[in-house]
Amino acid sequence: TIDPHVSDEHLIAIAKDLIPYGRCFIRINHECTGNWFSYTKRCTYQEIADFYVRFHKIIKEYAPNVSTILCAGAIEETGSGKIEMEEEFLTAIKTTDVWSIDKYLALHWGWPFDIAESGGKNQALYGADWVFDYIKRSYARFLELNSGISKPLVLSELNADGDVTGPYNQAKIVKRFADLAKEQGAGWLSAFTMYQFRDDGRLGLEITDPNNPEVGIEQPLLHIYKEIIQDDFFCPTFQQSEDATLPITMRWGSSEDSDGIAIQIPFEASPVFFEAYFEEDLVEANLMMELNGRWFYKAPGVKCIDFMEAFYLKPLHSATELELRIFAPPASGENDPTQGEGWQSNYYYTIHTLPKLRIRYQPCEE
Repeated sequence: TIDPHVSDEHLIAIAKDLIPYGRCFIRINHECTGNWFSYTKRCTYQEIADFYVRFHKIIKEYAPNVSTILCAGAIEETGSGKIEMEEEFLTAIKTTDVWSIDKYLALHWGWPFDIAESGGKNQALYGADWVFDYIKRSYARFLELNSGISKPLVLSELNADGDVTGPYNQAKIVKRFADLAKEQGAGWLSAFTMYQFRDDGRLGLEITDPNNPEVGIEQPLLHIYKEIIQDDFFCPTFQQSEDATLPITMRWGSSEDSDGIAIQIPFEASPVFFEAYFEEDLVEANLMMELNGRWFYKAPGVKCIDFMEAFYLKPLHSATELELRIFAPPASGENDPTQGEGWQSNYYYTIHTLPKLRIRYQPCEE
């Protein structure tokens, strides 16, 4: 959230600060047709819309690797067929890189000032079917306003509030929304982000333990969410290219556009031990690795990773060949300006050795 009266010099400094972080998104003054943020009390909605366009242009000039997200209104519920405050935000809708909507399947907006009870005035249950149709109609209107030219539409905040639904229906409603996207092949919906992982109330995959805020209490929704993100429809896709020989340079553009390596590993059965030992240049590498649908992280300096967690819930029932996929994002989160042209969008890491694998199918002693 930014005061729209901030100077261009201030905005240029923000843009420059973002440059090293590669391809990232900035959601400027989100939910900007609401009235609950301080900037909406300092400016008119037209001023907020004009500020968005001004900052977008600065971002494109100084940090072209950054994409802007406009989270303004969605289609009006009055049946007008228009986007909320459409006239004020028309130029912003056409200018932004990404369209975004925050919409909850159920929400208790009175939290923490009251307790949700039947008939309460500070809560609502919209349901997955209604919200899905609402988002779909909003996208159609955005598309119409942009002369039929599509842009990514994301739901930057999505969840069903357990305060309203209870923990069991919370999971069912979110699952229903994901099923609708899958059944309809909703390619117009680029992404949705759960709000949030852990919450002091009931709007999270976990709720905070009131006795220890460092601890979370898993909700039924967490299990359902794991199923959703592991569904083929929602998973990232991997494309295989030709065989490569060492040394190999890996490219990290983003979690959706990177080049890594895949090691084919034959398994006789589910292993009892499976570890990877990293030597030479790989010890200092920062790696993200995927095996059997499970992701693992190796920090710089770590010499061994235990991959057995990949088999606890998905054991192998026969001889199988799996791929260990390895990617190398920048350890600091910042791209390297010494890597030459294109460094703002991509980070490169060259490896000269592969990890040594230890696979055993029996315990050391029985």
